[in-house]
Amino acid sequence: MTVIKRFIAGAVCPRCGQMDCLRMYRDDEREFRECVRCDFEDTQRLDGTPEVQELETRVNQAKPVLDAGERPIRFVPNPVKDSGK
Repeated sequence: MTVIKRFIAGAVCPRCGQMDCLRMYRDDEREFRECVRCDFEDTQRLDGTPEVQELETRVNQAKPVLDAGERPIRFVPNPVKDSGK
């Protein structure tokens, strides 16, 4: 089965802002958009259900690797001064 890619007349690319450079094509369950100038790509399900994507947080990302000799900075709170009154 060959994929037929069609240009979308009057459409503006969300990344580069150029007009008439977006084309679209479909497979059995998805619709694809792509820009021929800046390589922008976007997909959407044909049944309209949203894509489930987990938000990136500090908990679900890999911990940064420190180079040899590097140490994390530790912040120590200032001591509370007694006014003596």
